[in-house]
Amino acid sequence: MRTSFLSALLACVLLCVVGCHSSQNASREATVNPNVQVYHLRGKVISSDSSSGVVMIDGEAIPGFMEAMTMPYQLKNPNIISELHPGDTITADVLVSKSAQQTVLLDHIVVVAQAKPDYKPAEFYHVPAAGDQVPDFTLRNQDGREIRLNQFRGENLLITFIYTRCPLPNFCPLMSRNFAQINRDLKATPALYAKTHLLSVSFDPLHDTPAQLRAYGARYIGSSSRKAFKHWGFAVPSTPELKKMALYFDVGVTYGPNDTITHTLSTTLIGPDGKVAQFYPSNQWTPAQVESDIKRLSASAG
Repeated sequence: MRTSFLSALLACVLLCVVGCHSSQNASREATVNPNVQVYHLRGKVISSDSSSGVVMIDGEAIPGFMEAMTMPYQLKNPNIISELHPGDTITADVLVSKSAQQTVLLDHIVVVAQAKPDYKPAEFYHVPAAGDQVPDFTLRNQDGREIRLNQFRGENLLITFIYTRCPLPNFCPLMSRNFAQINRDLKATPALYAKTHLLSVSFDPLHDTPAQLRAYGARYIGSSSRKAFKHWGFAVPSTPELKKMALYFDVGVTYGPNDTITHTLSTTLIGPDGKVAQFYPSNQWTPAQVESDIKRLSASAG
């Protein structure tokens, strides 16, 4: 085992999102941080230390990085350590910084075989699938008005999750740019536009007030008038409702120090019958793809 790796592992304490569910997004570091090299690890948990957030892994060889060996890894999100048990077989991303002070973190952990078959996680994330009935969640929109998802029955509802302070261009801002493109494109087909509603849901109820949501939405829509939000709304649920929505729509959210939020991405197309038509779990989808799905959904609904 390389001594520099071990000392770096034990010294490095960073907090970011993994969530207690299987992430379906590619490693975001590989996308937004060119100074991080990502490797894929498969191995067995030997032990864990909740006080330090370090797990000992008997890992298989990682081509181009290291031979098979048992060594400690610092979790990027120490909060998930209770989900890992000795004997669990896992896959994960190994994030290796390219800086002079090389650090190694373990992220995007998936338990592929449990040592404790009777173990049940504290929370189960639901991955939306076609035909799933969507609960009637309650939110407050950019006008300060209470809205419910069921009020969009009879329309195509495209819903995504963002927060207005998100600094990563390939995450919330990308979702909002994509929605802005879809909003513009659908205007060219008035009949389809009339049957479709876009909804951007914030998971930052502390900061994303109705006024903040209206100002944020106006930047992407190009207007702050009430009419401008007729087909694209911005809303935030209460904290208890948000937790239920995050679990249902497979949104992993971690609230860190200094009001930071790290998260996964989730976009869902809901049909006029209130059921899931299509789920887009990452930032890889395109406006053209979603517009095609909306048109197909409308055609099938008659």
